[in-house]
Amino acid sequence: MNWQKPKVFWKHYRAKKRTFQLKEQISDYLAEKERIPTGFNLQEEILARQEKIRQILKADEACWQDWRWQLKNRITSEETLAQIFNLAENQKMTIKQVNKKFRWAISPYYASLIGSPGDPIGKQAIPSLEEIKDRQGVKDPMAEELTSPVLGITRRYPDRLIINVTNQCAMFCRHCQRRRNIGEVDRYKTKLSLAAALAYIGANPEIRDVLLTGGDALLLPDKYLDWLLGKLDKNKHVEIKRIGTRTIVTLPQRITPELCAVLEAHPPIYINTQFNHPREITPEAARACERLVKAGVVLGNQAVLLKGVNNDPAVIKKLHQELLKIRVRPYYLFQAKQVKGTGHFITPLEEGIAIMEKLQGYTSGLAVPTFIINAPGGYGKVPVLPQYVIRQDKQNKNKWLLHTWEKRSIPYLE
Repeated sequence: MNWQKPKVFWKHYRAKKRTFQLKEQISDYLAEKERIPTGFNLQEEILARQEKIRQILKADEACWQDWRWQLKNRITSEETLAQIFNLAENQKMTIKQVNKKFRWAISPYYASLIGSPGDPIGKQAIPSLEEIKDRQGVKDPMAEELTSPVLGITRRYPDRLIINVTNQCAMFCRHCQRRRNIGEVDRYKTKLSLAAALAYIGANPEIRDVLLTGGDALLLPDKYLDWLLGKLDKNKHVEIKRIGTRTIVTLPQRITPELCAVLEAHPPIYINTQFNHPREITPEAARACERLVKAGVVLGNQAVLLKGVNNDPAVIKKLHQELLKIRVRPYYLFQAKQVKGTGHFITPLEEGIAIMEKLQGYTSGLAVPTFIINAPGGYGKVPVLPQYVIRQDKQNKNKWLLHTWEKRSIPYLE
């Protein structure tokens, strides 16, 4: 009698049983993700809205593809917005009222992604009454002004810092963490005003990582960006340059061959962008990412967890899976900050932790960002994780009890 046959049968049985369990664990998401469209799925209606917006703004296709035209023709009037979305009078009055306190502007491209003011894209772009009802937030919750050793720099960590190079954005997001810097006029820092920042970097050899942000750092002119990156290159201790931008999402036309040539000339460049919803992942955004990748840029995403926009495990999972398809690595998922006028976007902390629990193990590690809270007072990022270590044995310090992604309690011996 062959005693191996029962063993083989038992192994196959266990493998099939496990496969069935795993398929069951993803079945709910497979059903849910079909209700979450991407910008690719919605391309037909997006193109129709683009045509409508071009007619309203009296522009042709060449204008639409010109990022300078997009920037110059940002939608800043409630009357123009009403023509696109048929806003009621009370909606127009709300926008006008909010504008007295908080500036707004939407690129024509991003406006074409909005199905209605109340959808996940519209909520990020169109002013709402909740902004002026907010009594909890503060202007600068991360105390950036108290962590600025010289003009234009924010430093919260030992080996890296931020240079704030502009207050300009293609769109002023309603959840913006730096809305205090927007002002009434778009301007970027002059070369003279950046002299102190560049001198500070040169005098501090422990700085190996410099982040250019704003505003949106990619709205600097190509020649200016080339000059600034070149200045940083002259510091041998600066190992990498990072750029914070949302133009890939709000103004993908900005990612021109000329811009990519500048970036390619100053490696290594890391760009972190901010896709918050799968509907923002469009063919235009994908082409912009492809150009950047070909230029040698490493792409990451820093999403913000926003109530009414993406505070749903299936939405977050699909967002990050779709980002990997266009070669953008999920990096951070931020808890929304306590910024004045943005309180309506803030989710309970346990909701973010629960979302992370539905990612870890349920999708590839590449699609799992780090959930982050920015510590008040300028003390930096705090990673927040579900609790996977239950306890350490008091008698045997090498023995642990762990909690797996399936909520199994597993003993572990070092």
